[in-house]
This record gives sequence, structure tokens and C-alpha cells, in this order.
Amino acid sequence: MRTFGKWLGRLLLLALIGLVGFWVFAPALVEQSKNTVIAHEPYPVSQEAQGLHDTLVVGDWHADSLLWNRDLTERGDYGQVDLPRLREGGVAIQVFTAVTKSPAGLNYEENSDDAFDNITLLAFGQLWPVRTWQSLLQRALYQAQKLHRFERAAPEYLKIVTTRAELDAVIQARAAGAPVTAGLLGIEGAHPLEGKLENLDKLEDSGYRLIGLQHFFDNELGGSLHGQGNHGLTKFGRSVVAEVAKRGMILDVAHSSEQVTRDVLAMTDIPIVLSHTGLHSHCPVKRNFPDDLMQQIAATGGVIGMGYWAEVACDEITPTGIAKMITAAIAAVGEDHVSLGSDFDGSVETAFDTSELPALTQALLDAGLSEAQIRKVMGENMLRVLRARLN
Repeated sequence: MRTFGKWLGRLLLLALIGLVGFWVFAPALVEQSKNTVIAHEPYPVSQEAQGLHDTLVVGDWHADSLLWNRDLTERGDYGQVDLPRLREGGVAIQVFTAVTKSPAGLNYEENSDDAFDNITLLAFGQLWPVRTWQSLLQRALYQAQKLHRFERAAPEYLKIVTTRAELDAVIQARAAGAPVTAGLLGIEGAHPLEGKLENLDKLEDSGYRLIGLQHFFDNELGGSLHGQGNHGLTKFGRSVVAEVAKRGMILDVAHSSEQVTRDVLAMTDIPIVLSHTGLHSHCPVKRNFPDDLMQQIAATGGVIGMGYWAEVACDEITPTGIAKMITAAIAAVGEDHVSLGSDFDGSVETAFDTSELPALTQALLDAGLSEAQIRKVMGENMLRVLRARLN
């Protein structure tokens, strides 16, 4: 019996060591494998391009950096976004989007809403508060709290904005030379509402202003582009869309089914955002909406955010390749309706990180875009929509 107890104690000790090792090493190893930047020589940036870039209002509709266990006030040696790299890239506006559920076997074609959830394991592995392990709402609130902590730690570099006045104050401060970035909070899929419209108040109170309806699976609001059928908005989904439209919030249809998007267009009269995607006529994959639906989104006064990863850009993910896609998007939907939507830190491999955005300005110049077109795409179109929607 004593021998059995001794072996049991050793097994428990080994289990404890294994668990501690999992907590210490696994989360960073997972992120390092998910958010990679392809090794490359420095991209050449001319004095003309750098000079232009330094005068731009640069904005990005989508980064999932809050999902990971990194201190965004420090420059990381992996991942794609942090505050130092935002400064190096001259980014004026960054939307930080909360991912709260992600199905195992993730793919663009079809996912079940009851598949094993990868974020549950990530929340456990990163030692998120226990309240987040089973609650999607608490996961969203926790990620908002993380961004607020980064703001408190580096207020000269990050200002979370929730109103038009706050946004304009950051833009004015940057024009005067302050190295501050306006951070906006968004949710990737409205399942953190947990089927209750009153939970929108909790998200709004914690700073969220951009509301995506779906992610990689059908939810209580309606069908996902990657769900089990092209389902439209549910009754609950319609109530959420109506409430978001009534408030000073931005509605995002990235990952929504085509039918959900058409339902949204039919019931709203606000600028609609498709935060991170590619152009179907440039890269004909399911992840990219047909151009005619993109044009309907543009007709609301909204914008399409161009992503930087292989699946939406048909593997052309260098700055030159992304500039090529942006040029095609301008031809398809107009120069007033194209924005940047990187999907940085969204478990995607890219060919540049946010510090290298001057290389994208160079590529847009090389592609023949005018200065006015570059200003619009790099941020002015985004700024226009934010000013139209924020109170």
C-alpha cells in the first residue's frame, strides 16, 4: 500500500509538472505557429513613399491581437501587431477584435456550431479567469479589459475611442505629432450576446463599438458563410441588427452568410462594413463575397477591408500582391469603398507585419494609384464611416 501511494504521488507530481509546462510554454508555441510572418529581405521604401505615408491617416479594420497572451505595450518577436509596431507602421486607427469561439477542424467550407471549441482550450491554457471558460460573453468582456489595461500602461500610445469626439481628438493629436493610436473594440461574431439583447449593453459599456454578426459557424443571429446552409437572419438576429443600427455602433458582415448580408442590406440604411476579406473577381474563393454583393455593400456608403492572407489573396501576399488586389477592388466597387482589413494575429500567415505598412504605400504608388486614392484606401474611407456611425 505504501508503494502504491508512493507511485501515485509521483504520478500526481508528473501530472502537475506537465500541467505547469502546458501553461508556461504551450500558449506561446501555439501563437508562434499561427501568426507567422514569412521571412523576407526589407521591402524597399522610397523617400517619396515614406514621406507620403507619414502624412496618411492609416486605419485597419481587423486584428485579433487580444486573443493571445502577449503584452501589446512591448515589441514582440512574434505575432503581427503590438503598440510599438503600430507606431512604426504609422497606424492611426486599429480595430481590436475579440474572438470568443472557434470550431475545431476550422475551414472555409462548412463548420458545425457544436464542434469542439478551440477558444475554450486556449482560455484554459492562457489562464484566463475561470468565468471565461464557459461564457462567451465573459470572454469578450475579458478581452476588452486587456485592451483597457494596455491603455492604462501606455496612454501616450493608445487611446480607446468610443465616440466621434474621442476619435477626432486622436486624429488631431497625431497631426500635432503625438504617436498615439486610436483603438476600437469589435467582436467577431455576436454569439457573446448569448441570445440576450440586453447583453449588448454590457458589450457597449465595456467599449465595444464594432459588432460582427457571425464567425465560422451559424449562431443565434443567423447563418455563417462557413456554416451549414446559407441561412438568413433569425428573429433574434433582426432585433440585434436593428439595435446596432439605432446605436452609435458599426455593423460588420465579415463571415456572415450571403443571405444574412442581403437581409441586413434590406433592413438598414447605414454604412455597412465588411471588415476583412478579398475580392472574388480577383480571387474566386468562397471566403470572398461575389462582386455584386460587394457593390451593394459599397452602395450603403460602407467599405470593404482588404485582407493580407493567402486564402483571400490567392497566395499573392507581399505588399505588391496586396496592392494588386486593392487596385482590382477599386475597379470593382470604387475608390471610396476600399479599406484595409489585415486580419493580423488572426491565425494567418502574412508577408509583412503592421510595422511594414510603408511598403504597402510604396506598392500602391508603384501600382499607379494617385495620392488621393492612396489616402482613401489607407484610412480616409474608414475614418468617414467611423465618423458617420460613432455618436
